[in-house]
Amino acid sequence: MNFKKTKIPDVIICEPAVFEDGRGYFMETFRKDKLEHFISHKMNFIQDNESKSTKNVLRGLHYQLPPFAQSKLVRAIKGKILDVAVDIREKSPTFGKYVAIELSEDNKKQLFIPRGFAHGFIVLSEYAILSYKVDNYYDKSSDRGIAFDDKGLGIDWGVSEKDLILSDKDKLHPSIKECKDLFDYNVDYYA
Repeated sequence: MNFKKTKIPDVIICEPAVFEDGRGYFMETFRKDKLEHFISHKMNFIQDNESKSTKNVLRGLHYQLPPFAQSKLVRAIKGKILDVAVDIREKSPTFGKYVAIELSEDNKKQLFIPRGFAHGFIVLSEYAILSYKVDNYYDKSSDRGIAFDDKGLGIDWGVSEKDLILSDKDKLHPSIKECKDLFDYNVDYYA
């Protein structure tokens, strides 16, 4: 497995070694020891999630407050998405910046998104099935979001806004400037 830092160094692209032959392929999709070594933190993924969404569905930008904040390891097992992670750690040198990476069944890339980031994605293919690991359980009372169309973030989702399919909840999130519950850059949320 190969790991690459993105323009926000805490967000990591994970590229598995894929071994293909006439029968198909084999790959390791997760190696705890290698990921922990690369990010210099212990990880304890405790839940696997899967979602299926149709073309132009945009989910996000979501995060959970501490102590229920989540790191995620996201991959597209079918289809293609644009996966987005936004730094919401106040006073971080990359606060309000984002990373957008195409994840697909073809490129087999994964995105590691640490605690302190909001996450969202848009489906670019006819449908997509995502699988992702999280290191904390969902807690409704700590669930928060940021507006997908926040002009201050300037995220190019690659799809006309009129074509987007969003949940009612995701249509109502505030801008990052209006959010009262963000993360402190100086706190180690893994401790």
